[in-house]
Amino acid sequence: MVLTKLDKEEKVIGKKLYDYQHGAIDKIFEKINEFPTNYNLLYQLPTGGGKTVIFSEIARRYIKQTNQKVLILTHRIELSRQTSNMLTEFRVTNKIIDSSVKEVHNDNEITCYVAMVETLNNRIKEEKADINDIGLVIVDEAHYNSFRKLFKYFEKCFILGVTATPLSSNINLPMKEIYNDLIVGENISSLIEKGFLAEATTYSFNINLSSLKIGANGDYTVKSSEELYSKNTMQTKLVNAYESTSKGKKTLIFNNGIQTSRHVHEVFKSAGYKIKYIDNTNTKEERKGILSWFKNTPDAILTSVGILTTGFDEPTIESIIINRATKSLALYFQMIGRGSRIFGSKKEFSVIDLGNNVSRFGLWTDDIDWHLIFKNPNFFLENLISDDEIERNFRYVMPDSIREMFANSDDFDFDVKDEYNIAVNAGLKSKAVLMKSIEQHAKICAENSEDVFDAHILSRELNDDIEYRIKQYSYCILKSSNNYIKWLEEDYKRQLRVKISQLFQ
Repeated sequence: MVLTKLDKEEKVIGKKLYDYQHGAIDKIFEKINEFPTNYNLLYQLPTGGGKTVIFSEIARRYIKQTNQKVLILTHRIELSRQTSNMLTEFRVTNKIIDSSVKEVHNDNEITCYVAMVETLNNRIKEEKADINDIGLVIVDEAHYNSFRKLFKYFEKCFILGVTATPLSSNINLPMKEIYNDLIVGENISSLIEKGFLAEATTYSFNINLSSLKIGANGDYTVKSSEELYSKNTMQTKLVNAYESTSKGKKTLIFNNGIQTSRHVHEVFKSAGYKIKYIDNTNTKEERKGILSWFKNTPDAILTSVGILTTGFDEPTIESIIINRATKSLALYFQMIGRGSRIFGSKKEFSVIDLGNNVSRFGLWTDDIDWHLIFKNPNFFLENLISDDEIERNFRYVMPDSIREMFANSDDFDFDVKDEYNIAVNAGLKSKAVLMKSIEQHAKICAENSEDVFDAHILSRELNDDIEYRIKQYSYCILKSSNNYIKWLEEDYKRQLRVKISQLFQ
């Protein structure tokens, strides 16, 4: 049977479909008509573009025109419920298969199953799932690899994977190995231009990530992230970033560890802000209450770990803070996507990057060749800019709030690389660069203080600038081990205190 395009009557069922969604559906059905069985197709569309709407309409049409059933696979219960509700809007009778379902019967009244991947896998192994009449399998958030274990049971079906980022969550399991082809949907810039997504204003703060470690999955480990982002200096940088870009906005903060998120909660709470935390230690009822509070509190701040990257839709979010670094392009887009929904008068949102992620992946709106990434994922991953290269290109800019503390001074510029070249050409030792830098820092502290005690306190505001200069110096002398840099910073601050004291004598 050849599946036909939508007629006028069908177009009014369920939610209104936009032209780009109609176009995507037609392209997908062309593939289904050409390869009705034993074929795996991947479809890409940005977060907020309406993937659930699209595959719910696909399910409805497929069931109507083939009399076969549809199976939709998800990895989160929240996604299962959202999908079930959408299918109901499209008048598709469906049933959720979660841990409460101990046996799956072949119910003629049910035309579509929405299954949690682990539950369905267990029921099949237990021989308690009668699912032999499935013709189409739809995989939501297909870049996750937990779905692969089920594919062997549906080899005769047409499998449609949908994702915002067709790049596997596991670098060792590329998506091209299980999907035959990729259809790329409307891009982010186009969806913004047409009024379907909010426009992002991005603020990026330089972070030294040299202490982070890479885990087996190719991303930064939770342990090394916790050690870095739980430091007081990082917590202060986070609060300053929030206050300078997002104060008063409903803000969602993403972290890479529970310890970090709890510290974030305490720091913001102590500063008088309305904030709650959410992670996998919260009960179901606690989570429900927290999300309700976040929804109904205009200037709320919610700090989270992992669980809100997918299956969470709160269009009132005005600011996203990425308080972590990641090597995962999919995660980068998922985090930013939580703030991209259009809502009422909200047409834009803020993205605050505290993990050098913008330098690593580019802006959220940058064009990406998804076909190239799908066909050559290793080429893409191997050519990501390294943390060391990112940091070499840093240029420290003193925040306005700190600059105001040094209002009596005009001389802030100091190019470590230029000063190093000058010193070398003059036959001086490289340490002369640091001594010149210390003199400048001591001078501006003295110029803006009434006494030596005020100057010493004021010098603490220069920590980020000092860290940046030391890092640039280490690149010049080709000696950048963490222990050596740490020693240089401590020695720099000690000599700065001495120099400040001398100026007041």
